[in-house]
Amino acid sequence: MGKWDIQIYPVKSIKRVRIVRRADGFYVQFCVDVECKEDVQSTGQEIGLDFGLEHFYTDSNGYHQPNPRFLRKAEKQIKHVQRRIYKKQKGKNGRKKARKRYARKHLKISRQRTEHAKLKARHVMRSNDLCVYENLQVKNMVRNHHLAKSINDAGWRQFRSYLEYFANKYGKVALAVEPHYTSQQCPDCGAMVQKSLSTRTHTCKCGCVLQRDYAAAINILRKGKEKIDAERSRSIATSGQGGSKVSKRKPRNARGVGSSTHVGANLHEQLPTLSLESHGFLSK
Repeated sequence: MGKWDIQIYPVKSIKRVRIVRRADGFYVQFCVDVECKEDVQSTGQEIGLDFGLEHFYTDSNGYHQPNPRFLRKAEKQIKHVQRRIYKKQKGKNGRKKARKRYARKHLKISRQRTEHAKLKARHVMRSNDLCVYENLQVKNMVRNHHLAKSINDAGWRQFRSYLEYFANKYGKVALAVEPHYTSQQCPDCGAMVQKSLSTRTHTCKCGCVLQRDYAAAINILRKGKEKIDAERSRSIATSGQGGSKVSKRKPRNARGVGSSTHVGANLHEQLPTLSLESHGFLSK
């Protein structure tokens, strides 16, 4: 991911070309067939991540990554620019310019959020051989209208996508586990300690007193290790019975959409598709 000079790649390696429109102009995106791998020294470290709104994430080592809150910080400016739109007469150039100015504000926030997720995910995967995180259903969580804006502003989905990308690039392991009861279970004795969302400290009868997100991150890492051990045992048992089944799923791209590129076809024979891509791929 990123921006490179397209001239360094042979024409045959260019599989798809798209023209995308943004608030600040048009961009040409090139999908290039190259192997994106990088040799990174193994660190032997393992980490569990608990996503949150108070902190962007809390890891199993007790570190709290601050939440940047890009939208919240720029909200006052956005509202000011938005009000200027309605002061302009409809159909006039002044209103069109005001709308473009408003769109560029949102585009800047979107790019800030993307770059932040990319930077933090890269650091996490370079520093750890195993990263376990929550399999959050963000689509369902934003139904809570009291927290929807803060959840979308956090950018958990982008961060998870970049974790998986850099794990594949560096040859590391990024694993998602179900978040059920990770905040309620004691990381020391395993007992369930019921607590509301407003309770930020985990206190157990066994004497364990930890910050709520820190305790959840420890449980997430433990669940990830248990999942890996279970899959390893299952694969050993399956191999002893004559091999494992081969998946027949069709290949899909990073956005979960079936590939629109035909093998052996030139650029004029590709399917005409147009969708929003990661800003990291843009080349102007």
